[in-house]
Amino acid sequence: FKALNNKTVAKDFKHLIVSPLDSRNKIYDLINREVKLAKAGKPAYMILKVNSLADEGIVQKLYDASNAGVKIQLIVRGICCLVPGIAGFSENITVISIVDKFLEHARVFIFGNSGKEEMFLSSADLMSRNFEHRVEVGFPILDEEVKQEIRDIIDFQLQDNVKARDINRLNNNKYHKNRLNRKVRAQVQTYNYLKNKHQ
Repeated sequence: FKALNNKTVAKDFKHLIVSPLDSRNKIYDLINREVKLAKAGKPAYMILKVNSLADEGIVQKLYDASNAGVKIQLIVRGICCLVPGIAGFSENITVISIVDKFLEHARVFIFGNSGKEEMFLSSADLMSRNFEHRVEVGFPILDEEVKQEIRDIIDFQLQDNVKARDINRLNNNKYHKNRLNRKVRAQVQTYNYLKNKHQ
């Protein structure tokens, strides 16, 4: 509360990504690393799950990364100001939105990192207010078992062909189709996965 009242936040965090201090720059650095890998001809990708994507700077960085050859998969439940799938502009970006029985509220950032995948959870959406006008915290997932569990859940969402909708330049929000010959409803998959794993 002192930090909020005095508009001062402690600095020099080792692992945390903290707004309004350095969230934007640290996320830019993570994106830039994937761009550098792509330009070097190495596999480069990121998977971002948020409620909203509306920050102009982040949107532009994602466009730049796409143009460099970075494969980008976005799961955005609500506001999305990025237009994916435009040749020569955002052709390496796909966006899905999942609205189902349970409210999706997690923010997960995954970066390929040249085969040493890094994962962060965050309280912040990719919106200007979260970078500049709020105290928000992101943190890396360092425990490999926890990281794998979260990755499995994200994979369920990327495979969803029941409740997921494709966000595209036409803004027609059609249900997502894929090559799987079975129905995948991410929330049901996640429920059963966690039930079986932790019972």
